Amino acid sequence: MFTVSLIASPLRANLTEAVAQDLARRWDGGPLRWLNPAVAAEFDVVARPADFDAARTDLNDQTLDLAIQPTDGRRKKILLADMDSTMIGQECIDELAHVAGVGPRVAAITARAMNGELDFNGALTERVSLLTGLRDSVIAEVLASRITMAPGGAELVATMRAHGGYAALVSGGFTAFTESVADRLGFDEHRANTLLAQGGLLTGRVALPILGREAKVEALVQIAHARGLTPADVIAVGDGANDLDMIQLAGTGVALHAKPSVAAQAPVRIDHGDLTALLYLQGYSVRDFVTG
Repeated sequence: MFTVSLIASPLRANLTEAVAQDLARRWDGGPLRWLNPAVAAEFDVVARPADFDAARTDLNDQTLDLAIQPTDGRRKKILLADMDSTMIGQECIDELAHVAGVGPRVAAITARAMNGELDFNGALTERVSLLTGLRDSVIAEVLASRITMAPGGAELVATMRAHGGYAALVSGGFTAFTESVADRLGFDEHRANTLLAQGGLLTGRVALPILGREAKVEALVQIAHARGLTPADVIAVGDGANDLDMIQLAGTGVALHAKPSVAAQAPVRIDHGDLTALLYLQGYSVRDFVTG
């Protein structure tokens, strides 16, 4: 048995009864269940429809997301989340680079790295080197003035934890940011790279080893194993190429507003919904949501 999820952006709330019922009838689905009127609905089917990909493309044109998963076990016990452009609306290194006066140069490298065009570790090393001499106090200034939490993130973390889940923020960014973001959103733990500073100035280096693509997979396995669980018990979310292996290993892997090369390879893609989409994918209704 599989569960089909239809999800709209909460800001648009444009999922209609007609669209949802039409798809359920077309695929001989079970009764439609509304998780949030005009935002999220689901129904069960006995097999993955042959025209699922075509239907997803059609609904994407209507600014609606479509996903399908095995029904059994879709409510997960661990949330593993990327930070930059996932749990927050920015790329932290780009914001630091803006203050340092090298914003466009760093942002261009970031975009290519996140789309899988550059080696992540090498791209990170190059970008951090451009921050040499920047005051480390700028980090607090950037956190206060330039970093915003992504919509739905607080509800996602709080709801999963309220139902016994464990939440880990695993980032290719920096601990100086993940510590603050994890605290604000209620994550149980955070992992990231450490920016090195001396005499109040950034040295242009990060502590080794770099937490990149492979390290995210290792974190997923370690965090699950420590709780007597497996990757199948994890829902993972990210947007960049360094998240792809983690997304593909997780029981439910979600590319959220992801780079094209990532979205094309992810088991589940959310292009329009916010982070609460990860709750709807697990069968939570809006009545179950806990605010952070």
